[in-house]
Amino acid sequence: MKHLPKHHQPRWRYLAVAIETWPTATVGRRGFQRELWFAGQNLLGDPGGADADLQVMRFSVSEGGGGAIVRVRRGEVDAARAAIACLDEVDGHPVGLRVSGVSGTIDACSEKYLGSGTGISVQGDVTVAGADCPAWRRNGALDVRGPTGLIGATVRDFE
Repeated sequence: MKHLPKHHQPRWRYLAVAIETWPTATVGRRGFQRELWFAGQNLLGDPGGADADLQVMRFSVSEGGGGAIVRVRRGEVDAARAAIACLDEVDGHPVGLRVSGVSGTIDACSEKYLGSGTGISVQGDVTVAGADCPAWRRNGALDVRGPTGLIGATVRDFE
């Protein structure tokens, strides 16, 4: 079978997606891809989801943060952004997603928008209600495992 001529081949754009979740959550690539397809199908319908053709190309999440590169057809970037905005949990864990930027190649997208990674710098203990609790510090945010579960805070809350 012959390849399509260059002017008939689909054009792609790559979206850099920053992912943030609780430090103890395990978010996998397959679960993220599945939820992305469902979000595209639910928001855009079957034809719109097929037109956008959302595909996870790279994925890396550890210790509560990371990123992904999502491939989308060139004319469907706005629809893809809307579908990504509809995601609020993956594999039963809440996630926060932000489209950092759009690029024409995977490598440029990765270098320009995803950068060096999650920014997890310190894991230690803080005192909450008289008890020492494990905490993770990331980019000015503080995730604390308190007596009732994980608590999101800022560093200033504990100064």
